[in-house]
Amino acid sequence: MIIVRLVYESFRFAWNALTQNALRTILSLTGVTIGIFAIIAALTVVDSLKANIKDSLSFLGSDVIYLEKWPMSFGPEYPWWVYMKRPQPVFNEYKYLEENLQNASSICFFAVTGTTVKRKSNSIGGINFWGTTEGHLNLFDIDIIEGRFLSNREFSFGTNAVVIGHDVKEALFPGESPIGKEINIKGSKYTVVGLMKEVGETLLQTPSNDLSVIIPFGSLKKLYYTGAHRGLDALIWIKGYDSDVGLIELENEVRGLIRNFRGLKPKEDDNFAINRPEAIMNSLQGVFDVLTMAGWFIGIFSILVGAFGIANIMFVTVSERTGIIGIQKSLGAKNYFILFQFLFEAIFLSLLGGGIGLLLVYFTTFIPLGSFVLTLMLKNIILGIGISTFVGVSSGIIPALMAARLDPVVAIRAN
Repeated sequence: MIIVRLVYESFRFAWNALTQNALRTILSLTGVTIGIFAIIAALTVVDSLKANIKDSLSFLGSDVIYLEKWPMSFGPEYPWWVYMKRPQPVFNEYKYLEENLQNASSICFFAVTGTTVKRKSNSIGGINFWGTTEGHLNLFDIDIIEGRFLSNREFSFGTNAVVIGHDVKEALFPGESPIGKEINIKGSKYTVVGLMKEVGETLLQTPSNDLSVIIPFGSLKKLYYTGAHRGLDALIWIKGYDSDVGLIELENEVRGLIRNFRGLKPKEDDNFAINRPEAIMNSLQGVFDVLTMAGWFIGIFSILVGAFGIANIMFVTVSERTGIIGIQKSLGAKNYFILFQFLFEAIFLSLLGGGIGLLLVYFTTFIPLGSFVLTLMLKNIILGIGISTFVGVSSGIIPALMAARLDPVVAIRAN
């Protein structure tokens, strides 16, 4: 009961201070509000950017490494003229890896190009035209909402079967089911066996299933050449096991097998690249760090202003309530009771300012920003509350100690 009484009394005093000196309190809390808003807004933007970019790059897969011609690196010193001489991965290398890899849970060989798809008088251009192998579903995020995905038989025989995306369906089959019907790709007829779920726009406008058609790689070879030094760029994507942390064992195994297949001598450099999707996120980490630092820099200075404002309120409050403190102590109030009253008041005021700041951040998440989705995460809410509480304790501890140590006789006379 004593705890409930303490909280009630402290809340009542804090509320009275707020209502009786509203302007002074609001001005003092503005710093905390701006500070919490700046910090949490910056962290929210960074976290949302990461989430949106990760969603945009979801087509790159997870726990995956890529064997390809070009390294996934960035910067002005990129020696493209060296990499240009490298051979493309070929289908025989894919089969060799598929037969010999011990640390891979799945492997896929594919090539992608742009094309136009037709059906009667309807057509749609700018399509991502995929020729792929059996492991595609294990490496790519694909949700079939009608029909099915390509079968092992269709992959084995390279039959003219196709899975299409939402936008392709809307352009060629408006208001009707595409399953079992034919489309025309580069003069060849393909039977639609599956329809992929609509994905919608992504932040980076990355390749989307909505504008994709997927056929067996054996069927793509009838239309395009995919040799080692010319033709379409082909890639081999390999998915590892969860037990292989960092995919270190998988990467070493792939490197050794490909070097052996290509007959590279021990002192010769790799003529291939093993890439990881996290390379893109790592290249953007600097931007995230700058945004975070800017938010903390602005926020800390604003919070300092707010902390001094709350401390000033508490010193004034102690001075105004000196007589009341004396009466409370003469009636038996303990030092911790007085300490808790003023400390709770400082924390309450700080939390109020921080809460307004969090509320402002929450309202900003409703602002339409196109394909960029802003989300206030629970961890940032907890951080904002934690910072506000710390500011309240820091601002109120000295005035609260002063109030708790007052001599009751001196305090009553001061009244």
